[in-house]
Amino acid sequence: MSKDKSKIIIAKGRRKTAVANIKLSAGSGKVTVNGKSLDRYFAGLQRFQMTAIAPLASVNCSSQYDVGVNVSGGGVMAQSEAIRHGLARALASVDSGFKNTMKKEGFLTRDDRMVERKKPGRAKARKSFQWTKR
Repeated sequence: MSKDKSKIIIAKGRRKTAVANIKLSAGSGKVTVNGKSLDRYFAGLQRFQMTAIAPLASVNCSSQYDVGVNVSGGGVMAQSEAIRHGLARALASVDSGFKNTMKKEGFLTRDDRMVERKKPGRAKARKSFQWTKR
């Protein structure tokens, strides 16, 4: 894409059952998640905040873009990683130099590991019921 920063870039990130819709636009570095600031949404959990905005930090442009996120599903960690994946996709579409950086950091790779489904005749996905000989 072009380097025109006046338009909004939309991307989607996923992790487990969490889905994050990202809107990236030129701005002052404001990050909102489901209408709340990043600090309020992750309730002071610094680890998840840093995970979510890691792509911005890796390309040193955290104060150049405003990020609007709508995330649903999954837990707190899966949501932060879904935000990271979507944000990396959005930044990769802005500049090819950003794309190379994101690829090296591993932010563009979709982690496809999901919970295995429960099978019939089993206690859980792989656990069996206790076997009695007599």
